Amino acid sequence: MSSGEPLLSSLASHQDSLKPPPRPLPAQSTSLNCLCTNSSFSSSTYEDCETRFSRFSNGEAFTSIGELNRNESDLSQVTGRFHSADSHFFQSFRVECPPEEKPTHHVNWSVMDRPAGDSAIEIPIASTRQDKPNKSQHVRHKSGLQEDPFSSEYEPRLVYINDPRRTNDKYEFTGNEIRTSKYTFITFLPKNLFIQFHRLAYVYFLVIAALNQLPPLAVFGRTASLFPLLFVLFVTAIKDGYEDWRRHRSDRKENNREALVLQSGEFRMKKWKNICVGEVVKIDADETIPCDIVLLGTSDPNGIAYIQTMNLDGESNLKTRYARQELICMVTENLYSGLIRCEQPNRNIYEFTAAMEFNGHRVPLGQSNIVLRGCQLKNTEWMIGVVVYAGQETKAMLNSTASPSKSSNLESYMNRETLWLSLFLFVICAVVAAGMGIWLINHTDQLDTLPYYRKKYFGHDDGKDFKYYGLGMEIFFSFLSSVIIFQIMIPISLYITMELVRLGQSYFMIGDRHMYDASSNSRFQCRSLNINEDLGQIKYVFSDKTGTLTENKMEFRKASIFSKDYGESLQDVGAPLHEITSSGPLTRQSSSKSEISIDSELARLLQRDLVGEERIAAHEFFLTLAACNTVIPVPLDDPFGGHSEARSIEYQGESPDEQALVTAASAYGYRLVERTTGHLAIDVHGERTRLDVIGLHEFDSVRKRMSVVVRFPNNRVKVLVKGADNSMLSILNSDTGNEVNNLLQSKIREATESHLTNYSSQGLRTLVLGSRDLNEIEFKEWQEQYEEASTSIHDRTAKLRQAASLIECDLTLLGATGIEDKLQEGVPEAIESLRQAGIKVWVLTGDKQETAISIGLSCRLLTQEMQQIIINGTSESECRRLLSEAKERFLIRSGDGIGRNGSMKGAYDPKMAHVNDDSPGFGAAPLALIIDGTSLVYILDKDLESELLFELATSCKVVLCCRVAPLQKAGIVDLIKSRTCDMTLAIGDGANDVSMIQMADVGVGICGQEGRQAVMASDFAMGQFRFLKRLLLVHGHWNYQRVGYLVLYNFYRNAVFVLMLFWYILYTAYSATSALTDWSSVFYSLIYTSLPTIVVGILDKDLSHKTLLHYPKLYQAGHRHESYNFQLFWITMLDTLWQSLVIFYVPYFTFSNTCIDIWSLGSLWTLVVVILVNVHLAMDTRRWVFITHVAIWGSIVITFISMVLIDSIPVFPNYGTIYNIGTSLTYWITILLIIILGLLPRFLGKVIYQMLWPTDIQIAREAEILRKIIPKQREMRP
Repeated sequence: MSSGEPLLSSLASHQDSLKPPPRPLPAQSTSLNCLCTNSSFSSSTYEDCETRFSRFSNGEAFTSIGELNRNESDLSQVTGRFHSADSHFFQSFRVECPPEEKPTHHVNWSVMDRPAGDSAIEIPIASTRQDKPNKSQHVRHKSGLQEDPFSSEYEPRLVYINDPRRTNDKYEFTGNEIRTSKYTFITFLPKNLFIQFHRLAYVYFLVIAALNQLPPLAVFGRTASLFPLLFVLFVTAIKDGYEDWRRHRSDRKENNREALVLQSGEFRMKKWKNICVGEVVKIDADETIPCDIVLLGTSDPNGIAYIQTMNLDGESNLKTRYARQELICMVTENLYSGLIRCEQPNRNIYEFTAAMEFNGHRVPLGQSNIVLRGCQLKNTEWMIGVVVYAGQETKAMLNSTASPSKSSNLESYMNRETLWLSLFLFVICAVVAAGMGIWLINHTDQLDTLPYYRKKYFGHDDGKDFKYYGLGMEIFFSFLSSVIIFQIMIPISLYITMELVRLGQSYFMIGDRHMYDASSNSRFQCRSLNINEDLGQIKYVFSDKTGTLTENKMEFRKASIFSKDYGESLQDVGAPLHEITSSGPLTRQSSSKSEISIDSELARLLQRDLVGEERIAAHEFFLTLAACNTVIPVPLDDPFGGHSEARSIEYQGESPDEQALVTAASAYGYRLVERTTGHLAIDVHGERTRLDVIGLHEFDSVRKRMSVVVRFPNNRVKVLVKGADNSMLSILNSDTGNEVNNLLQSKIREATESHLTNYSSQGLRTLVLGSRDLNEIEFKEWQEQYEEASTSIHDRTAKLRQAASLIECDLTLLGATGIEDKLQEGVPEAIESLRQAGIKVWVLTGDKQETAISIGLSCRLLTQEMQQIIINGTSESECRRLLSEAKERFLIRSGDGIGRNGSMKGAYDPKMAHVNDDSPGFGAAPLALIIDGTSLVYILDKDLESELLFELATSCKVVLCCRVAPLQKAGIVDLIKSRTCDMTLAIGDGANDVSMIQMADVGVGICGQEGRQAVMASDFAMGQFRFLKRLLLVHGHWNYQRVGYLVLYNFYRNAVFVLMLFWYILYTAYSATSALTDWSSVFYSLIYTSLPTIVVGILDKDLSHKTLLHYPKLYQAGHRHESYNFQLFWITMLDTLWQSLVIFYVPYFTFSNTCIDIWSLGSLWTLVVVILVNVHLAMDTRRWVFITHVAIWGSIVITFISMVLIDSIPVFPNYGTIYNIGTSLTYWITILLIIILGLLPRFLGKVIYQMLWPTDIQIAREAEILRKIIPKQREMRP
């Protein structure tokens, strides 16, 4: 610098020469020591000269807490304070739990996006339950004689600092003792049984067992009928008891930990469970926070504390929390007093709204001022805070409940078939009851001589005589007895089997090394065990762009300054490169240094003296980049002991965009080196300048911009703003009062808009920068409204947004930036494979249209041959017109876009199985729909327009939604989900994707750069988008094939056993007796046939993973419901009917003229039905491993051994049966004949069908076999 003047001073003098000097600020605004408490850093606002704050105390009248008189002495003592109170440092969006009930199809998805009068966008986190205060959340009112003005959950909680007695005097808040255990010694048995019987299966078995205890209905032995239920209850109770004992042990250990608590003027150790709300706690380094506390001070002079939230949200990187500057004096002077008004306990860990009254001032508190229970203090010697939430009311404990899970689509179809089986059960029981009634009319006098009524065993003289209750009661008893015998026709146990199978499938998905992301050290996560099979039927994938398709690692590439485009001459070698250490914002920190490429022409411009409009414009541009952000510079230790000024800096922040901008500013000589409680320091080419931070309005998806109000060393106050182009260009100053200046600004704006279009077409993310000088009146008006908003407990977001509108207007355009966000590895290949698999990929992004189109082309979502339909409407009528014109132009008829599943919410129609996706009559080229968020505001709110959009969108191969807000993403998903039966999947990485993830049938979270909110709300989580290809095409296909077959097989396995018993009853005078022993009937589904079902459901594979990935079209078998549909169910039932007839009648006719007794015949039926169903399973098993052989053939061996043991017990009526019948050759030949005859139709049917109508899967499987055989033959050749 040749001028010899300080950089900012020369700038100020030059600006003063161009415009009249600003009016001096009032005396009361001279003190600007401030504290940033929120997402970046809190900022403060000026205290008004006359401040009155009030409180209610025990019903007393409105009283003044603090008052300042208007006089010079008071004015000189006013302390400024500023705050971006609504926001928090590591979360850009408000996150709250949505209501429990599912959103209806008439939700106004666009209402949150209207700019006027909106509250903050709220995005649900993992749980979808409504926050309902439980007992631990309610305070106990100690006085019942007067109405409590703060009893409502919407009223603030009052916490008196260092006065727990007064705090809990009127409201007895919960203590800090936690209890995660469910039971006590006394309540364990009744409560555990109550919880277990919430399962419908247990209630069903209990009713059956209870009926069997009644003498007229005692079909089985009382012990045998109770054994399955008691066994399951006992095992579950042991498991639950052990788990609860571990919880008790953990609770005792946690509650008896100790912390330093201020008692009688000094800090003393106190057990965690005895800490109360209002007490002051001191935490030393590496200690865990015992409760939710508001920071009052730390060992850092600026009140900064670093915490790790691993136990709370799984994030390992350090986060920054701040003590308000006004409160630090409490710690230094050891005077702890004041009143905190905070919101009621809630589960939102990403927001905190409160205000503190201290020494006559009201200090706003936000999320960055509170440290939550479970966090650990790191890199800070100590911190002191006051308890605001304790025990069960802490956010960690309120979030400890599991979120409700989604239900499987296949399971809903299974429930339909279960109703058919229930109807069939009713019919056969009615047949038995009616037959018995008819038989009794003619044979009442023969009841005592029959061996098969009421357990009067043949050959046992001590059996009870038959008691006749009358015809009507006998028919009723016969019906109930038949229900007991045929009880397994209702496959209640299938739900438990499916849970075990899904658990096993999840184990192998988690362990898949091909879905491990080394860069983030994250494995695949199964967060839901109920929808594994839905992964094999996905028709629509809704994807976020930034951080999902892209790496979310930003690099500054372009800059538009003073109508000139910079960035074309970027140099990696020979340019003055600056090494800046940059860390990931929320997930992990990187210690590697990155080299920033700079534009040599722009670098030379910035080296010149601060003279000339172009140079000043470049100066203000980079000054805004360095100042208008929420990034924290963290100096790194110099291993060589160099001067602190030369140390490397690590930038920590919530937004990768901001990190890239700050890093770029540093590379060009504007280095952010310090951000303290009320100011920031920028090193401009070696000259350090301090700027006081007066106020901060953080980015939100309504305004789509952020701003910071700063005071320069020359006392000039400016607002620096950056945001999306469509948000910023509309608030620029179009009339400066100078015609020449207007012309210049118009030229700059026109060039900037041209550059923005160019940047977007290159796939760059764009931002526009602006600034404005604030005069005394403007500043005071904003300051008053800002202070009121930042200290408000309710509607703080809306009030802050209103305050921002006062200064975010009439801006001077500084320029624009272009940031490159590279695609993740494998994204184009993954999208292409998904498209070949018949999956439609829709991208929902907040980027502008040109950027989204460019990224769409680069990731192969869009192709050059596609015809693009662009909907950019600015009114309801225009949107309707554009949609209608597009439908007419491309000959799209209503119903063209319906899905494969029958489309419009209905049953599956196999005739639709091969309908082409690309249905528009225009037909020559596939269509791509591109629509912006403004249009969606008008479309999603109207039924007619939504229907038009649905018909148009489902007829397109690709849909690209730009500039969409979070709830609009959920609205797009609901548009498809509510109108079709097609399965939807949403994938994203940020908090703004949570609503979309929870709306979809399957939600997938990316462990990315924007925190873990998406992961916490998802059903599955992974490290990279490319893993979605393997998740769906491989694991999704396998899981769907397995579970589909599992359901059909269980229906068959149970029905064949029931029908065998039914045919027998028809030949025993409808007596509702069984030829099988009680224990054989009980063990059939519990031991004999259960294990093979589970093993095959977990391990079977119809095709290898290589084949499934090489031929993505094989995935469409799930779209066609090839593994489970209504036709397959009835074909299975016909096969079941045939096999049951063979099982019964072959032995019946074979042994009709012999002296074989009924127990010998029952022994044969038991053994043959087990062999038959296991051989049936073996015929359909495609992958054989050792454990499969053990499970299938071992079950048959176990069945035979069990029969030998049961027949060896003298007290049983079948004593010795197996020893007699087992020596007969006819016995074994009969078993072999039954198996052959029973399975022959199935075998022939499969062969004929595969020969004449082979499926894609069958063809691929035969190709796999050939590939294995041919190499072996080649090896055998000489």
